[in-house]
Amino acid sequence: MLFPSRFLASPAGKWLGFVTAIWVQAISGNNYTFSNYSGALKSLMELSQTQLNNLSVAKDVGKAFGLLSGLASDRLPTSAILIVGALEGLIGYGVQWLVVSQRISPLPYWQMCIFMCMGGNSTTWMNTAVLVTCMRNFTKNRGPVSGILKGYVGLSTAIFTDLCTALFSSNPSKFLFMLAVVPAVICLIATLFLKETPPASTLPEIKQEAKFFHVFDLIAVFVAIYLLAFDMSGKHGHDLSLIFSVGLLFLLAFPLCVPMYTLLFKPNSHHDLEQEIKEPLLAQVGPIVKPEMQNSNGAGIKVDDVAVKRQPLIGEDHTIFEMIKTLEFWILFVSFLCGVGTGMCVMNNMAQMGLALGYYDVSIFVSLTSIWGFFGRIVSGLVSEYYIGKSATPRPLWNAASEILMALGFISMASALPASFHIGSSLVGMGYGVLLTITVPVASELFGLKYYGLLYNILILNLPLGSFLFSGLLAGIVYDSQATVSPSGGGTTCVGSHCYMLVFVVMAVACMFGLAMDVLLAFRTKHVYAKICESKKPQ
Repeated sequence: MLFPSRFLASPAGKWLGFVTAIWVQAISGNNYTFSNYSGALKSLMELSQTQLNNLSVAKDVGKAFGLLSGLASDRLPTSAILIVGALEGLIGYGVQWLVVSQRISPLPYWQMCIFMCMGGNSTTWMNTAVLVTCMRNFTKNRGPVSGILKGYVGLSTAIFTDLCTALFSSNPSKFLFMLAVVPAVICLIATLFLKETPPASTLPEIKQEAKFFHVFDLIAVFVAIYLLAFDMSGKHGHDLSLIFSVGLLFLLAFPLCVPMYTLLFKPNSHHDLEQEIKEPLLAQVGPIVKPEMQNSNGAGIKVDDVAVKRQPLIGEDHTIFEMIKTLEFWILFVSFLCGVGTGMCVMNNMAQMGLALGYYDVSIFVSLTSIWGFFGRIVSGLVSEYYIGKSATPRPLWNAASEILMALGFISMASALPASFHIGSSLVGMGYGVLLTITVPVASELFGLKYYGLLYNILILNLPLGSFLFSGLLAGIVYDSQATVSPSGGGTTCVGSHCYMLVFVVMAVACMFGLAMDVLLAFRTKHVYAKICESKKPQ
């Protein structure tokens, strides 16, 4: 090993691992960047909108194979999971780069679907490695951890888009080259530092963690504001773009100040470095019931070696089969589908939606969705954690709020009024960010951490399923029914607010159904959050 295990288990090593986790998340949102190069694919391969949308569905279907990374998370070290993700992304996006840069001829449609699927699957390995490890390392601050990590996922689209705009004038082939190479390099760096370590066990340690997370939140907000300022300030010259790029890289490296601080000042730690990470969220209440058996005469016989295992309660560790037997899982699954499915539809079709409304360059909308998604993620993680500790507010209520934001965003887009697409993309991005962030700790709080890697990836099945329903079917079919064949070739085109109006209305209704599911889940799990609130109070 390049770094001794004692250093990696120290406070400095633990926080250095978290910083590399941030970097992995800052480059793992490449699945949300399809709009930046979809136009080039559509033109080169002469695709209809339905065919193009099905390519994006193939990308999202890659997330369905995230079940493999979930299974691997309980059997392989974090470094191995990261390496698999790095190699898959390098191959999947590398082949797309070869096609778009015209270094090779366009591949048959089915082959492109396979490489799109590989690129989509690569992020599930990265996300699983990061989320499972960090949720176990920081069990008492799950909301802030989820908010920060998912916040950087939200920013990653803007980071890639703005860097490509600044350095390569939004060239789609160079953009794909970045998507192939940069994540692979960052994942290899993370394999050196990101390891499971014992979580905080005392109140001072938990409070100190919370203070450091506030520092990470502040840095992330600066990154978001910096990106937003670049997007809103119009065209930039070469020199200014180069300065922006250097400044962005500095801000992304700045979280290193936390592990450097802990290394220099060495805050007290009461961890046993050999302690096993087996702490459940809630105390287990008699998972095994040993009954008194009776003989043929009716006399009681105590048998210690006979045990009957009961279905765990909500808030305890569940196996996957135990989880899918619960009504709470299916309520969470359906509500998540309504939100992420409609959000993926907007992100996959952003280029065509913008063109239909008269915008030929949609990079500003891609960045707005990303940046406001970041604010939704970072704020929801902090606020939800605060209100659980203060008043035991069930975390699913914040998912309900996100569905309202998204529905308002779709209504704004459907109106086709001036600036409505700016407002709509920002609201959808914010709601989508809240939904992704809140669902991560909700799943662990309701079903435990023991099988969390697989549990998380089962929920992520909603991404390809939602993409297929709302993007591949609804948006593709409605668009093509309104579109005409482009006279210059390169597929079909539709211009006007009518192209997507029905799509926006249907998605707004879906979000309202998701809202009802989230409120129901909050009502059914309020006792869980009452226990969590009680556990946060000083004894």
